[in-house]
Amino acid sequence: MPAPRLVVGLGNPGAEYENTRHNVGFWFVDRLAAQLKTPLAPQAKFFGRAARAGELWLLQPTTFMNRSGQAVAALANFYKIPADEILVVHDELDLVPGAIRLKQGGGNGGHNGLKDLQARLGTADFWRLRLGIGHPRTLNLAQQVVDFVLHPPRKEELPAIEQALERSLLAWPRLAAGDFAGAQQQLHGKAA
Repeated sequence: MPAPRLVVGLGNPGAEYENTRHNVGFWFVDRLAAQLKTPLAPQAKFFGRAARAGELWLLQPTTFMNRSGQAVAALANFYKIPADEILVVHDELDLVPGAIRLKQGGGNGGHNGLKDLQARLGTADFWRLRLGIGHPRTLNLAQQVVDFVLHPPRKEELPAIEQALERSLLAWPRLAAGDFAGAQQQLHGKAA
């Protein structure tokens, strides 16, 4: 498999969304940028904050979640990055807090960021690093989904999400080498 040339963290811009569940993709890209020692900076032509480390681009769209595809398509089209060389990191309601799944393609599961990405790229064949945040129903909460994702994780959920981010960063060398099968084995196992 080709190595990723673009890693996109999905989230919403602004201080009011910074610590919300919907921004775990941003959290991952912030940490990866720090690990790679490449600071993110505003890039107006790519509608987001971006950084470059060799052939790799990191991107946080600042278009808000439901228009994430605008930023991704702008950067991917400019640098001729095909969908199978894009890794999108996002929150996943269908996984318990702290669970991780890595896959290529598939549906959008009602995730507005993924929905817009698929529409703008014209394909669903990009890679997804799905970081579990849980669902309000499975967590026995009365919140609506839209309210749930736009709030910070509860105190008891946050450690599991933080561990998932750390495990994902530990898998980065495999991901960076295009060893998606090895990264899947590493990430889909039990938390250490």
